Amino acid sequence: MNKPLVIAIVAVLAGGSAMAAYQSRLFGDYAQVVKVDEITKIVNVKGEVLAVEPITESRTGPREVCEDKVVEYQVQPKDPNKITGTAIGAVVGGLLGNQIGGGTGKTVATVAGVAGGAYAGRKIQENQQEANAHSESRVERSCQTITETRDEVVGYDVTYVVDGETASKRVTRKPGETIALGKKPIVVAYDVTYRYKDQIDTLRMTNDPGEVGDRLPMKDGAVVVDSEG
Repeated sequence: MNKPLVIAIVAVLAGGSAMAAYQSRLFGDYAQVVKVDEITKIVNVKGEVLAVEPITESRTGPREVCEDKVVEYQVQPKDPNKITGTAIGAVVGGLLGNQIGGGTGKTVATVAGVAGGAYAGRKIQENQQEANAHSESRVERSCQTITETRDEVVGYDVTYVVDGETASKRVTRKPGETIALGKKPIVVAYDVTYRYKDQIDTLRMTNDPGEVGDRLPMKDGAVVVDSEG
């Protein structure tokens, strides 16, 4: 028989027994996991954007093109029909004609004075309007519709990293430093049903209790874990 091997095995077994005895004194015995229910909540998932490449397509369609132009135009006189000059000339001519002759001749002279005065007044006003004529400028917008072919951005190929893994996704809007990837449930706690000394109890724990059949250390009749609730 290999005595050194036997001695080594005995030492290991003795050490294991000593450790078990120490744990038994420290924690007492163990409870057995009977059932584990995960408590979850829904969280938003975001990825860190690494690169963004725009996707373009050529499209043909109408487009309105406008430009502003300076236009010169002639200012119209306030009395384009020269009514004022004609009326004043007729009155003055009539008065002057009325001073000439007498009887029928006076009447003829008055009529002639009215006609001549009206003509003269009209011409005088016309000459004044021509002398005072001027033009002004104003800005007018001119628009027309043209047909053109142009490249339009229709989406973006985004490369991102989430949970240490790199992936890509095509989106219609350009993202910022992060990209929304939807929602997912995460485990925030566990409702653990366990058996201890033929009694069944339930405890909410924040750390993973393991699987059904695993053991939970006990001390002073309580499970030695971080818990809440």
